[in-house]
Amino acid sequence: MTGTSSSQKADRKTRVTVLVALVANLVIAVAKAAGGLLAASPALLSEAAHSVADSLNEVFLLAALRRSRRPADRRHPFGYGKERFFWSLLAAVGIFVMGGCFSFFQGVEALRNGAEEKFSGYVAGLIVLGVAFLAEGTSLLRALYQVRRQGGSGAGLRDPALRTIVAEDGTAVLGVTLAMAGMALHMVTGDVVWEASASLAIGALLVYVAYRLGRDARDQLIGEAADPESSSRIRAVLEAQPEIDSVEALFTMKMGLDSIMVAARVDLMPGLDSERVEEVAVRIKRSIASTVAETDQIFLDVTDRPAAEARESPAATGERGGA
Repeated sequence: MTGTSSSQKADRKTRVTVLVALVANLVIAVAKAAGGLLAASPALLSEAAHSVADSLNEVFLLAALRRSRRPADRRHPFGYGKERFFWSLLAAVGIFVMGGCFSFFQGVEALRNGAEEKFSGYVAGLIVLGVAFLAEGTSLLRALYQVRRQGGSGAGLRDPALRTIVAEDGTAVLGVTLAMAGMALHMVTGDVVWEASASLAIGALLVYVAYRLGRDARDQLIGEAADPESSSRIRAVLEAQPEIDSVEALFTMKMGLDSIMVAARVDLMPGLDSERVEEVAVRIKRSIASTVAETDQIFLDVTDRPAAEARESPAATGERGGA
């Protein structure tokens, strides 16, 4: 109960962080688009596309936070925890298509056709980017503060929604910096290649971030194992049981942000009757759940070996089994 309460509390904080980022990106997207059209700036228009992509992604992440906490039902007996990973994957696709591809397009078009900007257009664009830098920086600081409160970069970034926000805001701050540098160099030199290069660099940055986020979400969707520390602790619990002769196989899978499924095949010492086997199995499950709180689905394939086979078992030969 305490774990569920803390998870819900963390979700509320993450929801606030996502909403802060959403409001900031919506305002910034409008400002960048207006400034980009006024200044005919490819770098600024690329940043506008970046902010639009981020805004859509925050909507995806809000959906993930709400839908992933639905209770299990007959169609989804293991719950909806993986919805978090699915919507994070959509967010990564959004960053790639709406942000990265549009930025590449703007950069190539600027190199092919050039871009004429007036001094007033440069000034307006740089002012918009300066305001965007402050807004994105504030949102990034909010996200990093929550990461620190939730255990630092290791534990805090387990949440794909929070991890996506940190990646988006960090990329946005760097992207705004590139756009400002491109516009300033274009203004000083009169050569559009600087601004086009900034747009291409923003596109490459967004594609890389989308790839990393998409790869993480893919791994989680297709069935990622629990972290090595949790798996080791579960194995240690199993091997510490006096009734277990050997741990033949141990499988774990993340079913959600704070949900792990455990399936283990264990061989018991010979001579245990059926009632004793049932008691041992119940005790082992309770021990695993108390050791690793996220293990809410535990399945044991228990085998009671005959005495003849036991003489050749790992326990009899001084070895410990495992796969």
